Amino acid sequence: MNLTLRIWRQKDSSAKGKMVDYKVTDISEHMSFLEMMDVLNEQLVNSGEEPVAFDHDCREGICGMCSLYINGEAHGPDRGITTCQLHMRMFKDGDTITIEPWRAAAFPVIKDLIVDRMAFERIQQAGGYISVNTSGNTQDANSLPISKHAADEAMDAATCIGCGACVASCKNSSAMLFVGAKVSQYALLPQGQVEAADRVRNMVAQMDLEGFGNCTNTGACEVECPKGISLDNIARMNREFLKANVKG
Repeated sequence: MNLTLRIWRQKDSSAKGKMVDYKVTDISEHMSFLEMMDVLNEQLVNSGEEPVAFDHDCREGICGMCSLYINGEAHGPDRGITTCQLHMRMFKDGDTITIEPWRAAAFPVIKDLIVDRMAFERIQQAGGYISVNTSGNTQDANSLPISKHAADEAMDAATCIGCGACVASCKNSSAMLFVGAKVSQYALLPQGQVEAADRVRNMVAQMDLEGFGNCTNTGACEVECPKGISLDNIARMNREFLKANVKG
């Protein structure tokens, strides 16, 4: 395939960015999207130009590092996948592909297609954990009966990889699906009950402090989420938040 790539280029966080067009040729439909980006960068380096900076790590849909807004969709036109799992067979010869970074005030651009997602880390640090003494005094897991339904729902919430697609796809740049998933994975289990009230209050407060918007109720986050995190987690977070504030 021969393609035109319209890519956001920005030298650093303080520089003014712009869209720049590049041509790539002989792209195999069997390539992943990031392999196609590698081809472009090799082409740029060979011609003495600055390669396009973009995030990636495992390239297996696990780490959540790859985060490209492709043709107006977080992670591109496929569903249930991250950018690294997107393949070029989703495009046609002669296509123009627009590639941008996540767009959110809380995710400032570092360079080109790389954004700073430390806001998610600070939300996690505010309460996304349980305080457990692990120095040989932990209870045996089997001593705490947990229903299959609760275990499954907790595991579903825990599959969130923190990529930020929910924020990028939301008109308000809301992080409520991310925070809802992180709150839910503990709220559903007995280990998370001790700190439940403080956890949800602190994580929601940090989310607001980071400048994320409120939920739009349009469901775009769930549609674009590569792990299919359910909107039920936002509802659960809201219930947990209400309960924590009523109890004081």
